[in-house]
Amino acid sequence: MTIRYGCFFSYAHGRHELMQRFKTTLVDALRCYLEPYFDDEDELFIDSEQLGGGDDLDRKIARAMCESVCMVLIYTPKYEAHAYTRREYAAMRLLEAERATWYPLPSRLIIPVIMTQHPERLPPQVSDASFYVDFSRFTMATADLKSNPEFLPDIAKMVRRIVTHYQYLKKCTPPGHDCNQFVLPDVPPPWREIPDPTFPKK
Repeated sequence: MTIRYGCFFSYAHGRHELMQRFKTTLVDALRCYLEPYFDDEDELFIDSEQLGGGDDLDRKIARAMCESVCMVLIYTPKYEAHAYTRREYAAMRLLEAERATWYPLPSRLIIPVIMTQHPERLPPQVSDASFYVDFSRFTMATADLKSNPEFLPDIAKMVRRIVTHYQYLKKCTPPGHDCNQFVLPDVPPPWREIPDPTFPKK
């Protein structure tokens, strides 16, 4: 196995400026602060930048996840509504379980970043994580994250977790481990019960 990416970016695609700007400025910040720690690896894998067209997209995603140190999950209610993002989450949990047999995990591999809170509550997949950062105060008026003192402490915590796993993975990956063997799991069920849209019967 060759490490190719610091983080796999898992997010629901947005059509409008707020979601797009949040993703872009978070990407810029992480690339900026991760670069000094890596050898020749890319700091991030982002599907919109690194996936071309054609067939076997599932295979390409699975390989990129396996070749990534961690996952950054941009949480919005839209994230849990989409099957493909829930599937990426489930896939990284499988990789986490595998790597836990290689070295004592210093922390979870999935780092949730909350862009938008759910109107009810966060799903346990996020709220029960040992670490997550809440950036839900981000608005269109927010300056970019890489030079914003309000967000920099949490960016620094994310970077520390990623580079710690990076060092472990470089030392502890079994010889001959082949990421071509990793496949995405089936789509998991919804993270919360879907309310019954019917009105109560008299």
